[in-house]
Amino acid sequence: MKLSHETVSIELKNGTTATGTIMGVDIAMNIHLRSVKITTKLGEPVHMDAISIRGNNIRYIILPDALPLDTLLLDEEPKKKARRGGAAGARGGRGGRGIRGGRGGRGGRGGMGGGPRRGTR
Repeated sequence: MKLSHETVSIELKNGTTATGTIMGVDIAMNIHLRSVKITTKLGEPVHMDAISIRGNNIRYIILPDALPLDTLLLDEEPKKKARRGGAAGARGGRGGRGIRGGRGGRGGRGGMGGGPRRGTR
C-alpha cells in the first residue's frame, strides 16, 4: 500500500479524530493505526499504542500536506482488460438468439393464435 507508515488524521462520523501512523488498510477500508492520539468532541486526548478503525465509521481522512498526490493517484500496474466474446454459441451476455432461436423455445411464427389465417377462405 502506498500510504503505509504515513501519519494521517481520521475523522469519524461521531466527531472523534484519530491521528496516527497507518499500518494497514483492508478491502473494507478498515484502517489499522499505531502511535495513535484520539480526541473526542468533549474530552481530553487519549494516547494508544494501536487501534483499528472500522471503515464504515470514517467520515474523511486528512493526508499530510507533503504527500505527492500526483504519484499516489497513478496505478503501479495497469489493470488487464477483460476479454469479450469467446466461443460461438456461448451462453451469457445480452441479446442474441440463444439456444432455441430467440422465440423462447415455443417455435412457430404467430402471436396468440385463434384469428383467421391468411390466404384461406
